Amino acid sequence: MRPLVSFVVPVKNDAQRLRRCLTRILANDYPRELIEIIVVDNESTDGSGRVAREHGAVVLRAGGDRVAELRNRGARAALGTIIAFADADHEVDSHWIQSAVDVLADASVAATGAPYSADPGANWVQQQYDGFRERLDHRQEVTWLGSGNFAVKRWPFERVGGFNAALTACEDVDLCNRLRLAGHRIVADPGLRSVHYGDPKTLKALFLGELWRGRDNLRVTFSGPRTLRNWRSGLIPIAQLAALAAGAGALIAGMLPVALICWFTAVAPALARAALVIRRRIRPTFVAAVQAVTVSIVFDLARAFALLTRGSHRARRSA
Repeated sequence: MRPLVSFVVPVKNDAQRLRRCLTRILANDYPRELIEIIVVDNESTDGSGRVAREHGAVVLRAGGDRVAELRNRGARAALGTIIAFADADHEVDSHWIQSAVDVLADASVAATGAPYSADPGANWVQQQYDGFRERLDHRQEVTWLGSGNFAVKRWPFERVGGFNAALTACEDVDLCNRLRLAGHRIVADPGLRSVHYGDPKTLKALFLGELWRGRDNLRVTFSGPRTLRNWRSGLIPIAQLAALAAGAGALIAGMLPVALICWFTAVAPALARAALVIRRRIRPTFVAAVQAVTVSIVFDLARAFALLTRGSHRARRSA
């Protein structure tokens, strides 16, 4: 017997993309009576709630809550044994629901999803940013998945307490950490393809976005499974910030060669990531290589400076 799948979609003033998101969910090759949609409307003024009702969604009004709490509110109202989380700026494939149901049929698997896919009309910043994501060609176990393209069984989700509503960002990494610590598996599947239309279009938007996302990075990273691989995303920004500061100190002291060495050390992880992106290209060019390095350095600088300042969600959205 097929399970009821409840989609939880948080939204704030994104009516146009919400319409596309809900249309694609309902276009899935899965019985309509077994698809529930709950839209958590976070003080929208652009008619997002009306769009949701037009698509048969249950609409919950929220008042300025963090996205983790918005998702939790939707999950509490959901009736399905599988809770799927999608963001308004996503568009899922027509086989998405059945793929999720198939993966979660394994008793040892608590959650599934897949890395986002970029907008088909992506510009060069978005293309290089998308290159950071691993492309799947088969089903595989992973450490975490983004909450904009994510499905989880209700009972393990409730068992670990849902999303941590105290977090502004990285709530998906935190949830996956707690699921794994509780003994559950997280499995990604290429059948759960979802196009993300919200990737940053400019270097400024990229910097502000990662400055915002990085604000909870350390807190989440060091609360997860205690392995060097898991802690890497927290340790690298610390090391980069220390290297940048050491380089500045060396420059002030008149030691330019030492400063250059420190700054090269700071950007080395970004260069390594860019090299991986370039290697994945079928026909890499010099221009593409420069673009990959630029995007990677901006990404890492934002994550490093996030240790010193709290990024603004409003600034991120405006960018």
